Amino acid sequence: MDAAGYPHMQGSGSAAASSCRAADYSAAWDAAQQQKRQRCQGSSSNDQVGSSTENKSPEASGAELTFDYGKDEEEDYYFEDDDDGCYDDDNDGSDYELDPTDYNQLLADKFDHLDLPPGVEATVPWLQKVERDVPGKFKSMSEIEEEIAKKYNFFKQFDTVEDFSDHHYAKNSVGKARKDWAKRIQHEWSLLEKDLPALIYVRVSENRMDLLRAVMIGPQGTPYHDGLFFFDAQFPASYPAVPPVVYYHSGGLRLNPNLYACGKVCLSLLGTWQGSSCEKWNSAQSTMLQVLISIQALVLNEKPYFNEPGYERYANSAEGVRAALDYNDTTFQYSCRTMLYSLRRPPQHFEDLVGGHFRERGRAILAACKHYLEGHEVGSKVPEDEDKKESQDGEGSSSSNVALTQQNKPALRGSRCPSFKTNMEVLFEELLMEFNVKGADTAKFRAQKLKNQQVAA
Repeated sequence: MDAAGYPHMQGSGSAAASSCRAADYSAAWDAAQQQKRQRCQGSSSNDQVGSSTENKSPEASGAELTFDYGKDEEEDYYFEDDDDGCYDDDNDGSDYELDPTDYNQLLADKFDHLDLPPGVEATVPWLQKVERDVPGKFKSMSEIEEEIAKKYNFFKQFDTVEDFSDHHYAKNSVGKARKDWAKRIQHEWSLLEKDLPALIYVRVSENRMDLLRAVMIGPQGTPYHDGLFFFDAQFPASYPAVPPVVYYHSGGLRLNPNLYACGKVCLSLLGTWQGSSCEKWNSAQSTMLQVLISIQALVLNEKPYFNEPGYERYANSAEGVRAALDYNDTTFQYSCRTMLYSLRRPPQHFEDLVGGHFRERGRAILAACKHYLEGHEVGSKVPEDEDKKESQDGEGSSSSNVALTQQNKPALRGSRCPSFKTNMEVLFEELLMEFNVKGADTAKFRAQKLKNQQVAA
């Protein structure tokens, strides 16, 4: 850059420039040089700096100036704070092009440290992620929500993908496998595609047949309801002589005696826990499908407290019942935190499922949080949303219906840990924000929050 704010250009004496530019550009170059000198003398210091795409010189109006970035050297550029608006660059003869995109970037540099209020940044062109003046680049919230719903509705229970860059076992080579190994894996894929139960979704890799990822939706009536729980599996080279290895994406939380914070899945079928012969892996009969069904049915159950070895003998005692309820309280809090973890960092190839699932179930999850905050047991049935019920039955609801609803309302549980309410209130606010971003129906809860704020004020 020269002192007048124009990009440097190589003169006709440069062999490199001669090969790139026609001789008739010299007139345009002379005009640019003359204007440059005038601006540095202060005659036109108020002109906009860097407008290389609009040459205001009459002599240059007949020729189009073109500039190219230098290929062999890096160039630092910046705006001076001086009143003359000139660039400071001592390296004459550099080959540089300043197009409108670069000009916007230069302007953006001046705003790097400004704290623009919400909404303002969306009107600043260089802060927008999409190109300007291109139809169809901007989408309304309804269009975004419709796209999320469409992808979710078409999300397959079983499918193949190219790779798993974020898979827990991605860096673990399976080594040399036997000849019939690939054939057995393909058989496993066939079983999964045909017989996967509801609430389980699976992706396998075409390039890494040893890798598999599954997600389970927590069953209703359990402290895991509506949660998403991800598992990564790998088929060893000696499979099926040995069971697969499975890792649970815990986020550092242990929400089940069989699911460790470190990701270990404790299951007799996997050889990670002792068991009778019929409970252990059988190379002739056991399958990956059986592993997933066992986790869903035996691990994510309604009273996970009794999964702990030895605790089952307290199942019918008052002490055991109370301990199981407390464990469910903690488990549901961990499940909510796992929801937030999945929303903010959805595992690869399951982004559409995560967004669509919580968009669809967000209202029900928030209603359950409120229900439990009122003192009801975690996992108990949440009464039907009165707002939706009224809209379905028509306007107004008779007093007899209201009385019936109150009569059938589940009884409150006994004393619970005081921290439950405090923690759940925080989790509720975080879930409300995340679900709202995903397009879930949160209007009722946002309105109640606003009303509470007004009362408090």
